[in-house]
Amino acid sequence: MALNARLDHRNPLVFDTHELGRRPGALQRLTRTVDAPKDLGIKGVIGVPEGAPVELELRLESVMEGVLVTGTARAVAQGECVRCLEPLEQELAAEFQEMFSYPDADDRGRVIAEPGDDAEDDEDRLFLEDGLFDLESVLRDAVVLALPMQPVCREDCPGLCAECGARLADDPDHHHDAVDIRWAALQGLAGTMQDGEKDEMSGAEAEAGVDEKQEK
Repeated sequence: MALNARLDHRNPLVFDTHELGRRPGALQRLTRTVDAPKDLGIKGVIGVPEGAPVELELRLESVMEGVLVTGTARAVAQGECVRCLEPLEQELAAEFQEMFSYPDADDRGRVIAEPGDDAEDDEDRLFLEDGLFDLESVLRDAVVLALPMQPVCREDCPGLCAECGARLADDPDHHHDAVDIRWAALQGLAGTMQDGEKDEMSGAEAEAGVDEKQEK
């Protein structure tokens, strides 16, 4: 990743590391509650609603090449059960660890004359800017990894009836009488035969009636 654009220290997901200095081994612990940014989660499946509280617990450690950030984000995610389509809520605890490098140091902490010369190496790295770092991209990645791709309201959710769409959890005894297609064909044939017999009987009765009249 290239050097960050100018970071705004007023952004709640931007953190200041100046207290650490460049003293390897220096530690700082932070807790902060922030509003969830937009689209925090798996879009269309489950995620933390925009503006919902996200509790952050961070451990900042100064190392030779930058600041190692280890933390946990806690929030309540909302989504829809993939089986019964009912709304659901799930407590989320997403853990993460990321290195934010000094822009003038390589991955071994050595000072380099012109940071950013090696574009391939920089592309996957996050950098400090004037002692600040932006946690948003790290938070997004951690939340996505912590959320289920197919959320369910409960592990044994029976889902919906495949025939009528009824929610099976509301009616455990819900069922439809199954008809074997082989018997259905025979029943149809039997019905046809019965109709034919009725027609024959009607014809025979009619002929008998005519004969009786002729005898009279």
